[in-house]
Amino acid sequence: MATWTNEPVCVLIAGAGGHGQVVADILLAEDAAGRGLRPIGFVDDNASLTGKIVLGLPILGTIADCATIAHDAVILAIGDNAMRARQFLQLQQNGEQFTTIRHPSAILARQVAIGMGTVICAGAIVNPGAKIGCNAILNSGCIVEHHCVIGDHVHIAPGVRMGGEVVVGEGTLVGIGSIVLPGARIGAGCVIGGGAVVTADVADNSVMIGVPARFIRNTPPMWQL
Repeated sequence: MATWTNEPVCVLIAGAGGHGQVVADILLAEDAAGRGLRPIGFVDDNASLTGKIVLGLPILGTIADCATIAHDAVILAIGDNAMRARQFLQLQQNGEQFTTIRHPSAILARQVAIGMGTVICAGAIVNPGAKIGCNAILNSGCIVEHHCVIGDHVHIAPGVRMGGEVVVGEGTLVGIGSIVLPGARIGAGCVIGGGAVVTADVADNSVMIGVPARFIRNTPPMWQL
């Protein structure tokens, strides 16, 4: 179960691209709301960015430099699921601590479980009984209805509407504005295209598009990406 501490926690943001700036904005909003999470800056594997300022926060080095930068916790801000998963596991092996963040405008019902390292963006709604894995992204304005189960390293894109008791497997991307009908089970490593309507179960490593969603091809297993 996620807990929201009032003790100051200095957070290092891994990734300074577009999603990184969304994550920084969430942390700045949390800090302003007195939730005790304070962003100290970014790290990014594009070494040419080191020293630049983004949203008033410095880019302090590369992700490999985390151990040399004073901080309490890390949050990954990488949109690509496979890349984010690899970085999560590597940083975890290096002994890094992860925090979970949510924008103050997000709505989390009672009895919601959120895994470590997950990002909950502005306007997201998570209803009772939902379980969200580690290192996931619930992007702007998405709806995760009651008793959904979202796996580790999943990205629920902006505007997704997900009915009750949906299951989404590890590393899957549910694309912008898509709809998943109640009780559907989506496998691991899938890509659900933007605007698709998922009406039935989806096998692992499937790319689905359209209304209703139809299979078009397989993706490589997540860890081969």
